[in-house]
Amino acid sequence: MLTSAKVRIVFAAMLAFGLLLTAALSGCSGLAVGDRPAQTPPAPDGEYDPAVWGEQYPEVYATWLATAEPRPADKSKYKRGFDGAQMYDKLSEYPFMPLLFKGWGFGIDYQEPRGHHYMIIDQNEADPSRVKSGGACLTCKSPYAEDLNTEDKEAFFGATYDEALGMLPEEHRKLGASCIDCHDNETMELSTRRWTVDAALTEIGLEPDDLSTQQQRLMVCGQCHCTYSVMKEEGVALDVDFPWEGSEWGAITVENVIDRLLEDPARTEWTQEVTDLELAFIRHPDVEFYSAGSPHMKVGMACNDCHMPDIRVNNETISDHNVMSPLKTDMTTCKRCHYDSAEELKAKVLAVQDANAAMLINAGYQTATAAKLIEMTNESIDPSAVDIKPTYDEALAHYKQAFYRVVWMGAENSLGFHNPAEGQRILKDAQAEADAATQLLRDLLTDSGVEVPAEVPLELDKYLEGRGEHEKGFIQTHYLGDPSGQALKSWPLSLGALLQ
Repeated sequence: MLTSAKVRIVFAAMLAFGLLLTAALSGCSGLAVGDRPAQTPPAPDGEYDPAVWGEQYPEVYATWLATAEPRPADKSKYKRGFDGAQMYDKLSEYPFMPLLFKGWGFGIDYQEPRGHHYMIIDQNEADPSRVKSGGACLTCKSPYAEDLNTEDKEAFFGATYDEALGMLPEEHRKLGASCIDCHDNETMELSTRRWTVDAALTEIGLEPDDLSTQQQRLMVCGQCHCTYSVMKEEGVALDVDFPWEGSEWGAITVENVIDRLLEDPARTEWTQEVTDLELAFIRHPDVEFYSAGSPHMKVGMACNDCHMPDIRVNNETISDHNVMSPLKTDMTTCKRCHYDSAEELKAKVLAVQDANAAMLINAGYQTATAAKLIEMTNESIDPSAVDIKPTYDEALAHYKQAFYRVVWMGAENSLGFHNPAEGQRILKDAQAEADAATQLLRDLLTDSGVEVPAEVPLELDKYLEGRGEHEKGFIQTHYLGDPSGQALKSWPLSLGALLQ
């Protein structure tokens, strides 16, 4: 006999299946199942302007235009984006980041993203240190990237950012994600439009033209919401490539990605100033993180089920292209499948995010501590000495494992909610790797007669203040404290000096 709880679960599963079937059939095209088909193709071949596509789908176009609007204030605790028309400085939110990223653009200017409308606009307004190879910067930001790459890849990637921007039609030099990025112009079916995603799918054994419905729905977003490397040779950018070799669908894990970053010198992009290490980087690994066995993935859901829900406009059912977190719409999307109240659902989301935030913040400061100990080692002793090098190299190996995991979880866009167990696993490993590096370095320094304080000074102000052309500094109102309170206990001097 079914208990009331089991009945609720079964009913929720049936409801979810029905919603997924509708989404699969409509393909987030903006039309309801069985609704009006287009009499002519929505747009000519190679049409980039969303307004032209919008002539046949005005209701959908209106929701796309709404991505320019600020998000409601005080709905999200963490991923605040453009909430209340305010931009948030990620380096002030997480003050360990400017220390770890010192040496290149992410350590100078790293904002929470405002949304699709602002993809190029935010890039145009970023510190110049953030925009170098024009082709790399525009690969995901502009719908013209595929054509520019095909026409003359060497010129596209060899151009400066301003030069690459000049390759775009003047009227579209602020145009971010467009209809052509995600839809076939004749059928309105979902399609990816990047050479990068085709190569990555092939690497993991998938045919780009033969994806399942869920894979296609995920990869339309995942063609840009993924991590990538700017491939370089002698410091010159040549291409953008996903580090997916050796992975498989459903298991593009942080471990596999780190292995690719460590083994391929072409993925090395910058030199970390604190440690003098040449490193790669990880950007927004959203599709990798979500597809690695998340609960919603397992029941067949994709990005648009939660972030682009069906809505009714003028007696038509359309997919809402004003993409945002369900937190910002009072959990209405979640309530389609869950019986909990909006308050209960929000509390569950925040509980997951709080747990991940606590682990991320502590792992971040643990990794920053290891970085400062590497700096101390480099300044105090000769790490290349025969009796020092093996232990030093072992510490560096642990440090890199911790660093890349912290960057992964810091760049992922749900603060762990898209895959809670995976987030906890990654951050637990990050803490263990950082602790291993720290202990080896402490022992190395102590054995060499160097005194190491109990709390290694992180000098957070040094990395936060005077950043870039605009001399950005710490914005205390943006700071995100550790929900567990452990960070203040473990780094009372460093955080106390910053927050005083």
